[in-house]
Amino acid sequence: MNPPDWAGLRAPDLDAFEAMAREAFAELPEEFRALCADVAIHVEDFPDDETMAEMGCETEFDLLGLFRGVGLAQAGEVVTGQMPNQIWLYRRPLLDYWAEHDESLGHLVTHVLVHEIGHHFGLSDDDMAAIEAAAES
Repeated sequence: MNPPDWAGLRAPDLDAFEAMAREAFAELPEEFRALCADVAIHVEDFPDDETMAEMGCETEFDLLGLFRGVGLAQAGEVVTGQMPNQIWLYRRPLLDYWAEHDESLGHLVTHVLVHEIGHHFGLSDDDMAAIEAAAES
């Protein structure tokens, strides 16, 4: 077995992250994917300045992902001018987090994507933390 060409390896680019996100989404159960049919998934290097200010971020590395929109639990009649539900994954903060922790990059991308989909379903961060804690016990 040949060792990897470490000198030639590079961090995954935006296209690679988009491919990971598409693959992670495709692996979700069909009933979840069906409920996310109108959710756009974007990958950017960093959140924009407006998002950082709105979310109270101290640095551009503070946010791994973000859901924007009206969650299914709060959804009602669509209002004219309402933006579609969207999820952002932020490549550089994800890479930074990955470098500091012991999990695969694919697992991390999937985890953040599922977390943001949880917000689309109307779950809070506390709700998701409780679900994860219950699943681990």
